[in-house]
Order: sequence, then C-alpha cells, then structure tokens
Amino acid sequence: VFGHAPARGQQMEDHYFGSIPSRIYTFMKDFEIESWKLGIPVRTRHNEVAPSQFEVAPLFEEVNVANDHNQLMMDVMARVGDRHDLRILFHEKPFAGINGSGKHNNWSLITDTGVNLYAPTSSARDNLMFLTFFVTTVKAVHVHADLLRASIATAGNDFRLGANEAPPAIMSTFIGSQMSAVLDELEKNGNVKIEKGDNMYMKLGIDQIPEIILDATDRNRTSPFAFTGNKFEFRAVGSSDNCAIPMTALNTIVAEQLDQFYTAVNKEIEKGEEKRLAIVNVLRQYIKESKAIRFEGDGYSDEWVKEAAKRGLSNVQNTPRALDFYLTKQSLALFEKHGVMSHRETEARVEIRLENYMKRVQIEARVIGDLAMNHIVPTAIAYQTKLIENANGLKGLGVDNTAVVQTIREISGHIDTIKNNVRAMIEERKRINKETDAHKRAIGYCDDIKEKYFETIRDAVDKLELLVDNEDWPLVKYRELLFLR
Repeated sequence: VFGHAPARGQQMEDHYFGSIPSRIYTFMKDFEIESWKLGIPVRTRHNEVAPSQFEVAPLFEEVNVANDHNQLMMDVMARVGDRHDLRILFHEKPFAGINGSGKHNNWSLITDTGVNLYAPTSSARDNLMFLTFFVTTVKAVHVHADLLRASIATAGNDFRLGANEAPPAIMSTFIGSQMSAVLDELEKNGNVKIEKGDNMYMKLGIDQIPEIILDATDRNRTSPFAFTGNKFEFRAVGSSDNCAIPMTALNTIVAEQLDQFYTAVNKEIEKGEEKRLAIVNVLRQYIKESKAIRFEGDGYSDEWVKEAAKRGLSNVQNTPRALDFYLTKQSLALFEKHGVMSHRETEARVEIRLENYMKRVQIEARVIGDLAMNHIVPTAIAYQTKLIENANGLKGLGVDNTAVVQTIREISGHIDTIKNNVRAMIEERKRINKETDAHKRAIGYCDDIKEKYFETIRDAVDKLELLVDNEDWPLVKYRELLFLR
C-alpha cells in the first residue's frame, strides 16, 4: 500500500543469479517434503528477479490434477512458511517498483497413448498433425483473445499486467522465428499443385520442420501466450489466481476451434479435395486469418500498444471491463455449446468475480485510509512539532532556520494532500456503495476510488517517509521487508 522505493532494489540482478539464502533453502526443503507427502511432484526451486522472490515448479500432470495440486501447494507454502517465521505473499504486485509474481501455465494436448500433439518430429506425416493442432490453437487464441484476457482478470493482476515484468494486457501469441518461417512457407506454398506420385510433404516444406525446434524456440518473456517447443505457456495468470479459470477458457476455445476445423475440412472433402490437401487448405486459411495475434517483438514496448491497436487487438487495463468479455454472445454460446456453463452460470460467475474485485479494492481503500489517518498523519504532525520547536530555538539564537521551516512547510503540504484525498475517497465510497448493480459498483471502485485516489495518497505518504525521522516512522520500510533475512 505504502513504501518509498529503496536505494537498492533489483537493478543489480544479483538476487536472480545468486544462490538461495540458507534460511529460504531450509524452508524450501521442508516445503518440498510436505508437498511430496501429498503426491505433489515439486521439482524446481530457484531465485527470481525481485529481492526475496523465489520460484517453484512441479512436473507436468493432467490439468485437473495439476490445478488441484497447485491450490494445495499454496496452502502448504503458507503453513510451512509459518513454521519458519516467513510470510508467503501470493499478491501479484506486493511491492511497487519491483517485479510482481504470476503463474506460468504450461499447456499441451496429449493422447491417451502418450503422444504430445504439439511436439514436432522427423516424420512429415506426423508433422501435418502437429501443424493442425498448432495452427488451430493460434487461431483459437485469435478468435477468443478477449475471453482469455477475461480469464486472468483479478484486482491483483491489474497491478502486474504490463508493468514491465509481466505480459501486457494485450493478448498475443509468440511462436518463435522457426515456426513463423514454417507457417509463412506453408501459407505461400499451400497452393502448390500436387501431382500423383508427388511427395506432398516435401512440396509443402512440412518435411523440413526440424526436431531441434524443441530447443531452438527462444522464449519471449514479454508474450502472454508463447510456444516453447512442445507446449504453449500461458504466462499472464496471476500468482493468487485459481488456474482452473484460465485453463477452462483455454480448453474450451481450442475445443471449439478444433470442431470448426473438422467441419471446414469435411466441406473441402465433399467438394472432391483429397483429405491431406483439404487439411492444408484450411490451415492456410487459418494462418492468414490469425496473423494479427502473432507477435515476436517486445510486448512491454509502447510501439506494441500502438501496433496492437492497428491490428484490432483489445487492450483492456482493468478487471471490471475485462470481465465483460464473458458476457458477449460469442462467449455465452461457446460455454453453453460445449456443456461447460449455461448462460446463467456464466453470468453468476461474472457477478461473483465483480463482487470479489469490488470488495478487494474496498478493503485496500479502507486500509489506505486507516494507515494514513491513524498512523502516518499523527506521526508526521508529531515530527513537525519537533521541527517547530527546533525552528523557534534556532530563531531565538539568531541562527538561520530557513531549511527547517521549508521542511515544515513540505510536511504540511503532504499532510493536507493526504487528509483531503482520504476524506474525498470516503465520500466517494459512500456514494458507490449505494449502487445496486454489481458491474457499476465495480467500475465505480475502479475508476473513482482506485484510479483517482490510491496513487495520490501513496505519493504523499512516500514523500513523508523521506522527511520524517526514521526512528519515528510507524511502518516497516521496503529496505527492511526486502533485504532483512
């Protein structure tokens, strides 16, 4: 909520490349043992970019089991953390100015015989199947990008998305230079005339997809949905979120696109086209239609925001408006068609998430008001009184007190800013709380509370932190939270 940036943050990158601190290492070993007891296949542990930030990753599992284990793992972390006098933070952006946290959902489709449909091979025939699922998935992300954005919308994630350490709120997919070349080649050569006896795979270039692609796809960390060799990685999910929500959306949109692909191929076959060529014809069409969603550049850049707008891609920055995408005719029909949720069930879930958003922002607003008025302002006034006594003493001695008086005035200005904005925020809350419509109430808390007051109050408090004596300051500071172990 409050806290001035420390002189040293993550700019040295020494935490990311350093060894795990001994106290954290002891906690991690304890946590891993407790996880294994529950059958959670925890494997990876390492430092992350921000100070006191760490990562854990389990082995791949079937999505329902993986999601259950993810939820259990968060509970185990918190309980084991208590044993080690550690507080585990799942908030997406607990500290301003340093990296937040998220969950990277690695996703693929595997048959009941263990064949990964997103793994290219040395077999040209198998690679046509690989391309079918690969291109269809990219097409699904293009058609339903807004729904994917809605699936990762939370109050905490709003602080993280697009904050120069997380994927932007603009949905796009990164496929790497090699796969881009493969799709461009297929699009260009897809209309090659295939004579009897010709090697269709060779003529289309499908036989040239190298096995080495598994290791050659450079992982663009700025992309929300990236292909990483034999799977897609959905990186925009928040660290406190239940992965079931985005995974349900992703599974459903891919199922829908595969259904449409099947229908389109059958129409081609009914026209007399050979099956393999019918598949290629539909894939070529999908490649052309979904080009706008493919982006290989820096997702953090301002240029991408402008380019995405030209491509017609949405850039919705907050949860209440993102959740609207669940209620479009397309989304409602999609979930109902596949037996995932009825219209009323979808609407109910959206209302619950709007209420959750509103209450979280409401709680944060109350915390801001309480800390500011009951802790920060009294401390600042008490310190100001000391300065006034000092200024009067200096004046009585005939010593220049200009610097002290200037500090007193600065403190007064920040106190006025805090008190005026907290009072105005409280009145706005009273007005918004009378609204009975959940969507309007959530929009009100977003626009008229969070966006209007949070940063203004915080800025004044953070400036007071630099003026008030460290011994008097009532809150723990960033440098203590982040670096004392």
